[in-house]
Amino acid sequence: MASVARSFSRIASQTAPRCSSALRTATTSNARRSLAGQTFQPSSRRGYASGPSGGSSSTPWLLGILGLAGAGGGAYFYLNNGSFTQLKEGSSGESRGVFTPNKDDYQKVYNAIASRLEEMDDYDDGSYGPVIVRLAWHCSGTYDKDTNTGGSNGATMRFAPEGDHGANAGLKAARDFLEPVKQKFPWITYSDLWTLAGVCAIQEMQGPIVPWRPGRTDKDVTMCTPDGRLPDGAKEQSHLRAIFGRMGFDDREIVALSGAHALGRCHTDRSGFDGPWSFSPTVVSNDYFRLLLGEKWNFRKWDGPKQYQDVASKSLMMLPTDMALIKDKEFKKHVERYAKDDQAFFSEFRDVLVKLFELGVPFQSKPEDRMSLKPTTDSE
Repeated sequence: MASVARSFSRIASQTAPRCSSALRTATTSNARRSLAGQTFQPSSRRGYASGPSGGSSSTPWLLGILGLAGAGGGAYFYLNNGSFTQLKEGSSGESRGVFTPNKDDYQKVYNAIASRLEEMDDYDDGSYGPVIVRLAWHCSGTYDKDTNTGGSNGATMRFAPEGDHGANAGLKAARDFLEPVKQKFPWITYSDLWTLAGVCAIQEMQGPIVPWRPGRTDKDVTMCTPDGRLPDGAKEQSHLRAIFGRMGFDDREIVALSGAHALGRCHTDRSGFDGPWSFSPTVVSNDYFRLLLGEKWNFRKWDGPKQYQDVASKSLMMLPTDMALIKDKEFKKHVERYAKDDQAFFSEFRDVLVKLFELGVPFQSKPEDRMSLKPTTDSE
């Protein structure tokens, strides 16, 4: 422990600007008081920070030192430039220097997620893929363009106020599924991990290649978003436009995102609804749109909430929000287009997922820095 702490001190001394002994003492004292305030006093601000602050504050170094004291020999410390200082315990306990994750590092995280998706087949229909997509969707879909709050930056669903929202029922299974990956790659934030996992699940379920970039940071419980920002399946088209319009999506994008309902199923102990939308709920396809238009749908006779059931097999379901897409003529024209052309759906679904996963994120990178990670199902 002492040797690693000395290594961290050497990094700090090489990076921090030189100052007098008296000034160092005053700065350290002030930073300790500031840190105590941050630790024990909840923030009164609601919303997301616009990004790392400038200046040469010593607080990040103090936070790093305190983190080292509790972490033992090996740890990662986030730096303001988006890199990580990696401390590993070796023969002399010396620092291995600054670790900046690159595409290969993120590919390793992707592969670890994909491996778990392949190995763990004890979830609905034999795959955790759909619930992982739902986690990425729901952690991103809280964005409000008018207040610039919510979105994937923060991973605030880790905390009870947001994790307990009705729309997020059942997503603990997805968060728990990803925890071993987080432990294996401690340098990645939960915010980046959850969205990267969503990309992985889409691609591993034969969906389009979805460009992705890192840069999200994790926030504390004070940044949890209010309940009611995610869609309610019991509502209709006006509700869809209000919810998605708040995020900045138009009619075409609303329909494209709805295509994710080709995946997974509803549960009575979560949403109250029951059943899958398609016959292949672990494969990304345009089946959702083809079934909406091609099947006959009646109200299901049961004790649960209002939902539709296909007449032919009585094994599929649609929600009121799903049927709204063919009741509304502006929505329906996109449903018809996607039902006829799966490539058009894949292309526009890819683009709207990129937009969704990036809502409200104060990236330091540029859009052209997005990376396309290789699916493990790719034989090339």
